[in-house]
Amino acid sequence: MLRTLSPAEPVVAATRVIVTRPAREAAHWVEQLRARGLAATALPLIAIGPCTDSGAQAALAQARAQLGSYRAAMFVSGNAVDYFFEKKEAQEAVALTNKAPIAIKTRAWAPGPGTVLALVRAGVPRDRIDSPAPDARQFDSETLWQQVAPQVRAGDRILIVRGCAEGAAPGTGQGRDWLARQIEQAGASVEFVVAYTRGAPHLTPEQTALAHAAAGDGSWWLLSSSEALTHLASAAPGLPLRAARALATHPRIAQAARAAGFGHVQECRPALEDVVASIESAA
Repeated sequence: MLRTLSPAEPVVAATRVIVTRPAREAAHWVEQLRARGLAATALPLIAIGPCTDSGAQAALAQARAQLGSYRAAMFVSGNAVDYFFEKKEAQEAVALTNKAPIAIKTRAWAPGPGTVLALVRAGVPRDRIDSPAPDARQFDSETLWQQVAPQVRAGDRILIVRGCAEGAAPGTGQGRDWLARQIEQAGASVEFVVAYTRGAPHLTPEQTALAHAAAGDGSWWLLSSSEALTHLASAAPGLPLRAARALATHPRIAQAARAAGFGHVQECRPALEDVVASIESAA
């Protein structure tokens, strides 16, 4: 479990970075940022867990079993990869039938480098993974589509592996409608499957104190999801953000941060080097 610094603890650098990604991803970012000399600490604002809806579980099992029938499987995040392949029976099925997305004709689509790493960890050969170029301006569905559009043919089936909000009925789209429309306009069909749930975190007293301190002490809030901002508002209502600084990894997230009340919002690419450079240049 990640330990968060309390407001009274000394930091190892002049500027503190609050990493708001889900816990598993936050741990990786904190490690990398600290290795670059930044005082990074985790404040996960999205809780990730398995999907327990029986209908969604059945659909997930079916998608695993039929993986080889899809032209491509698009994983919306590293969590989508981890939960798609996480269950022991799923891993055994892949091993026994040689149907990792990929062992046959199925391609694996990833919107960003974090998802690429998760796919490689899951055993997907790198040459079967399609993703935006490392120097792409953004890591999102729009940029991914530029890379993968030539693959899609009329009659193809494309699987999109995603999450859904905790407590919500697993439906379609939820942020991937644009990509689905492009695929369908190319003559292919889209199937969504839910592999995990996203929910609001339950902040500890220490984390709540950290949030209040970081709102006014010059810390940079590293924001990679608009949903995290919604959760922050419910977990720490009334948090004074007029003096808070946010580093947003997408224009839509920057817009949401301004709407949430952050007094200073800066955009940057969602890559480690860009995040570090942005922070150092503003110091």
